[in-house]
Amino acid sequence: MKISSRVSDISESITLKLNAKAVAMSESGKHIYNLTAGQLPFRPMPEFSSLIRDELDFIRSYQYSPVPGYPELRKKIIANWEKTRGVSLSDSGVEFDCVVTNGGKHAVSNIMGTLLDHGDEVIVLAPFWVTYPEIIKFCKGEPKIIYSSPFDVFKPNLDEIKKNISPRTKAIIINSPNNPTGTHYSDEWMRDFAELMLENPHVNIICDEIYFQLFYFDPKPTFYYQSKPELLARTIIVDGISKTLASTGLRLGWVIAPKVLTKAITTLQGQTTSGANSLVQRALVNFDFDLIETYLGPIKKHLRDNAQTLREVLRENELSHTWYQSTSAFYYLIDFSQTPIMEKFKSSATDTADYSPEICESLLEEFGVATVPGVAFGMNNTARMSLVMEKEPFREALEILMKFLKG
Repeated sequence: MKISSRVSDISESITLKLNAKAVAMSESGKHIYNLTAGQLPFRPMPEFSSLIRDELDFIRSYQYSPVPGYPELRKKIIANWEKTRGVSLSDSGVEFDCVVTNGGKHAVSNIMGTLLDHGDEVIVLAPFWVTYPEIIKFCKGEPKIIYSSPFDVFKPNLDEIKKNISPRTKAIIINSPNNPTGTHYSDEWMRDFAELMLENPHVNIICDEIYFQLFYFDPKPTFYYQSKPELLARTIIVDGISKTLASTGLRLGWVIAPKVLTKAITTLQGQTTSGANSLVQRALVNFDFDLIETYLGPIKKHLRDNAQTLREVLRENELSHTWYQSTSAFYYLIDFSQTPIMEKFKSSATDTADYSPEICESLLEEFGVATVPGVAFGMNNTARMSLVMEKEPFREALEILMKFLKG
């Protein structure tokens, strides 16, 4: 059976693959410190869970939902977004709507499927979420990667972005707070980015805000459209409940965008997945989004404490030069290139090849610590690790990692 080139040309999700491998090794009896997790290991808030249970008695919770989502939920999502971002979509000059999707990943694929024609370019800022370039390729677009450096805390170079904008550029993706770096772009950068976008009115801006509320060090994340609301007219927001409600398995996200796009997304979704989970949507209709901040309080403290532990352990092991201040989401991208372990893999002193898959494989097989090779995120010789593990096992995993990195 011949597989289509559309699928053959995209890569398997390395994050899901390695998490599955770590889980399988653990279930086989080997002690594994799994730092690949892309989800919070906490119970969802009881106020949300109880609403789901309440909806179990209604037939509508088991039936098709409207393709774009329940109207009252869509209005609620938009109102909450405007409130938490401090902007009004009416300032954009265009009419907006919301489409509820089967998770944030589905939101991204819906956007690319409705925006891109063959050969359209999308600027992707590295480090990037692994799905962005693959979905762009699946939709016959061309990802244009802009690289950054850990020495500049992964701040994208605006001059490089400007040089890579062409008449074929259909969109640029902003993911702040960022997966995999665990940082968010500064307000100054966002303001300068807004000015650049005003100079390029043909470029749409896909703003992935799935980690917006998961910042644990100030300042709070800000966005380009807060300084230039006119950019909202070509802004496409991605968000959902996976991270802020610790509900990755419920598969519920959304797109907020100008109505011309949400109408097209609704058409596409109607012919692919139909409407998203009715039960969860009905629960969210009655859910108080204001409760999320209180729920996230202890989680943010946990992430902040683990980030501080990481800093301490790096300093104790004389690897402080690989440290940067993570501020948000729940990841850290550790740089192998400045550590002794690289000498075991490099063929010569001038070898600049990427060895992150081999390094991560060795770390898992020999030391029982699972991480994700940074090449999957567009950063050679690095690895993403999650900060969500309980404090003591996390420190144990870090001590093992330090021993490994020091050769």
